[in-house]
Amino acid sequence: MLQFERQFWEQGCVRLAGVDEAGRGPLAGPVVAAAVVFDRAFLEAEQYGVLLGIDDSKTLSESQREHFFALLTQSPHLATGVGSADVAEIDTLNILRATHLAMKRALLALAPPPDFALVDGLPVQGLPCPSLAIVKGDARSLSIAAASIVAKVTRDRLMRELDRHYPAYGFAQHKGYGTRAHLQALLTEGPSPVHRRSFRPVREAMRIRLSGESRTENPGQDLELV
Repeated sequence: MLQFERQFWEQGCVRLAGVDEAGRGPLAGPVVAAAVVFDRAFLEAEQYGVLLGIDDSKTLSESQREHFFALLTQSPHLATGVGSADVAEIDTLNILRATHLAMKRALLALAPPPDFALVDGLPVQGLPCPSLAIVKGDARSLSIAAASIVAKVTRDRLMRELDRHYPAYGFAQHKGYGTRAHLQALLTEGPSPVHRRSFRPVREAMRIRLSGESRTENPGQDLELV
């Protein structure tokens, strides 16, 4: 998990950031990105110690993510930056550009700024430092995996907070993803202020409600994901 880190350390890079996002697919809430810069000596010494088990956040349980989140955000041996793009920005820019904006903000939140960034996925334009995009990077780079955990836990906590404001939708359970229960709530309640109206299921729910059609028995048939 340190192949890419060592490659850039050997090229003289000192502050190397791993960057990942959480929340591109949901129908509601912000998209959140995180950037993590490890102290090299700590990362090399602890990759099989306290950092053992850090992986793509999607492969970890909620309790494992919370454990590593606490470690990553409290350790003096690394720096974390978090950035987000809200629903208005997602609907205005589109989800891809909003995700890139969140990543940029996460990197800008680091002080001092990183020399280079390892980014999960495809190339990202407009970052404040040079970068390398790594497909499935959250499973290939420990720095990116750490960023995926910080982004995921941060967003999940935001969605639980939104659940308290909009309890009819079940955000605490599905975190805004298009589950059957969420689609049903969209039809019965209509979109909330934190729903992404540029996403097809949300638009379709608005259309169905405005036209007075009933789709309550099989909401998933008409509300398709983006």
